[in-house]
Amino acid sequence: MQAWLMTLYPNTIKSKLPGVGTTIFSVMTALANEHKAINLSQGFPDFESPADLIELVHGYMKQGMNQYAPMQGLLSLREQVSEKTKNLYGVEYDPESEINITSGGTQALYTAITAMIRDGDEVIVLEPAYDCYIPAIQLAGGVPVCIPLSGPEFKIDWNTVRKAMTFRTRMILINTPHNPAGTIFTANDFLELERITKGTEVIVLSDEVYEHIIFDGKKHESAISYPGLRERSFVVFSFGKTYHTTGWKMGYCFAPVNLMAEFRKVHQFVVFTSNTPIQYALADYLKNKSYLELPDFFQKKRDYFLELISASRFTFTPSQGTYFQLLDYSAITKEKDTNFAKRLTKEYGVASIPLSVFYQKAPDTKLLRFCFAKKDETLEKAADLICKV
Repeated sequence: MQAWLMTLYPNTIKSKLPGVGTTIFSVMTALANEHKAINLSQGFPDFESPADLIELVHGYMKQGMNQYAPMQGLLSLREQVSEKTKNLYGVEYDPESEINITSGGTQALYTAITAMIRDGDEVIVLEPAYDCYIPAIQLAGGVPVCIPLSGPEFKIDWNTVRKAMTFRTRMILINTPHNPAGTIFTANDFLELERITKGTEVIVLSDEVYEHIIFDGKKHESAISYPGLRERSFVVFSFGKTYHTTGWKMGYCFAPVNLMAEFRKVHQFVVFTSNTPIQYALADYLKNKSYLELPDFFQKKRDYFLELISASRFTFTPSQGTYFQLLDYSAITKEKDTNFAKRLTKEYGVASIPLSVFYQKAPDTKLLRFCFAKKDETLEKAADLICKV
């Protein structure tokens, strides 16, 4: 640019997310790769996706199903998730007007926030919280109101939530099973949320992408099951978490007709539609109900991982859901969790995620999050290193 133009138009671009850098998941994965460490940080399996599902995708690709799907998603897939939800929760959503297929759970969350939040609207977020929530709120001009939960139980004080609500509160964002804490909402939690939102115009955004990964015989409680919440809720799910295909970025969202109409106005200009052959394949694959096997599958991995590290100096409360486990290192060092996570990667060869990054104002936590969605041999190698710390 010519010098005289530079004086007229100096580089004064202001970031919309000035406090946001590269996500911690990318940072820790890069560090793991650099030091050839076992990566238990980022939440993805290292075992194969179902071979028959991959064959279905391949088959639909060869059949020529490679052009745009309808904006809302294939009707056959929407019908299948509607049927699945009816069987699981006894509630029926209209495939035509209340369900939308999305390019992953994160896109669904972003779209719902963007559709509902205006400048100055407040959104209550329970922390620790998945790292995409607050940037999406800020990009929409909203104000995150963060309520910290403390470990090891990370229980919600609903009186605190009620006191945080103002005339500006537009949305409450919840997550169960909870990433990163590994806790779950109880029926009482949903009843309390139903009570405090009754008679208000507050929207609920319920992130339930780990709905099938829940342990110890407990059942997944969903916003879908509570009429007073269902009428005001976007409920988000993920095929990637269910079918070990996180890289496909496929999810879906349920909402009543009035909310879904607003969701679709935004969705069409964010991605318009999602991967076509994968949608055809998922519509077929859902019929086998293999998702019912996930609680037992992942509980075995959780239990095996915890058994392997039982001789270590880390302590833990077993995860109730998700494929993440928090480990307490307070008996090992007083280091800040971000520093210890990096040292654990560099010196011991195991990458994790420090819990403090899931807070806006981090408490002095001594907790690290580890992903156990890994092959047994990966967990064995990682546990051997963890036990040497």
